[in-house]
Amino acid sequence: MGVDLGSKRIGVAVSDSGGVLASPYEVVVRSGDEQRDHRRLLEIAEELEAERIVIGLPLSLDGSMGPTAVAYAAEAERLGATTQLPVETYDERFTTVTADRSLMERKMKADARRRIIDKVAAAVMLQAWLDGRPRPSESD
Repeated sequence: MGVDLGSKRIGVAVSDSGGVLASPYEVVVRSGDEQRDHRRLLEIAEELEAERIVIGLPLSLDGSMGPTAVAYAAEAERLGATTQLPVETYDERFTTVTADRSLMERKMKADARRRIIDKVAAAVMLQAWLDGRPRPSESD
């Protein structure tokens, strides 16, 4: 399960059972209560029978961790402390830009894009994570 944290919304994406293709799944609106938001994420993980949670880190262009990345890394740690699932972070630079461009190419209006951009960005990040994983060879 891929997660794109945001200050107002959290995008959630899921991969297929083979771990090949990521798809947008849901946008969780921040409640103002981090524990409640984390419970919802863990409910989704259970519904999806997720094997791990990958949280996007918005690194700076030079790869360093700015204040937002530091805050989201700390939130990822707090989420990880509440579940048996592995929780890891992954570089999410440009995912929202990539997602927005993709939606604009589909001629989607700005208000419609805003409603789904977070889950699409989560899918872009999760797809990059999936593509970067080592795969067993076909002969294994």
